[in-house]
Order: sequence, then C-alpha cells, then structure tokens
Amino acid sequence: MFKQLLLIFVGGGLGSTFRYLISKSLNSERFFIPYGTFTANILGSLLLGLVLGYAAKHNFLNSNTVLFLAVGFCGGFTTFSTFVFENQSLLRSGDYLNFFFYAFGSIIIGILAVVLGLFLGKLS
Repeated sequence: MFKQLLLIFVGGGLGSTFRYLISKSLNSERFFIPYGTFTANILGSLLLGLVLGYAAKHNFLNSNTVLFLAVGFCGGFTTFSTFVFENQSLLRSGDYLNFFFYAFGSIIIGILAVVLGLFLGKLS
C-alpha cells in the first residue's frame, strides 16, 4: 500500500508541476479565456484516455504504472478546482460569452479527448 501511495504522490507532483508550467506560459490577462488551464485539462483528459485505453487492451501496463500515470500524473496535471474558480471569475465579471465557451467547451472537448484517447489507446 505504501508503494502505491508513493507512486500516486510522485506522479501527482510531476503532473502539478507540468500544469503550473503550462499555466504560467499560456494564461495571460490579455486573453479572456485561461488557455493554460484549458490546455492542461484537455491534454490530461487525452492522456488519461490513452493510458486507460492502452491498459484495457494490453496487459503491458501493471497496476502500479496505471496508478502513477492515471491517478497520480493525470490527477495532478488536470485541475477541476482552478477550472471552477476561473469560471466563477468570468461570471462575476459579467463575461457570460467567454464563460459559456470556456465552461462548455472544456467539458465537451474534455469528454471527446478522453474518448479519442481510449480509442487510440486500444488501437495500438
């Protein structure tokens, strides 16, 4: 059990670090939508689908690798709390159009990214 928790901890730390770097490079006040969070969430959704799709088709990935990548890395890389806070900020500022595009675009594209990842993961 300790090994699995350590794998999740390290994977989550790496995922969070990569999310921070993407957010720092892509989020900007000159854009109305926080593209860094959007990018991290979509890439994380795609990666989660790829990992789980590949793991479902092949027995190559053991449960520890899936924990590290899916629960740890993808869990740390994607961020629901930041997504919700950014949407609340858009609503509070009265920017309903960008709220709509960011909120619904993230959800729809995120779901499509997981489905695509699952499909691609099962192809290989």
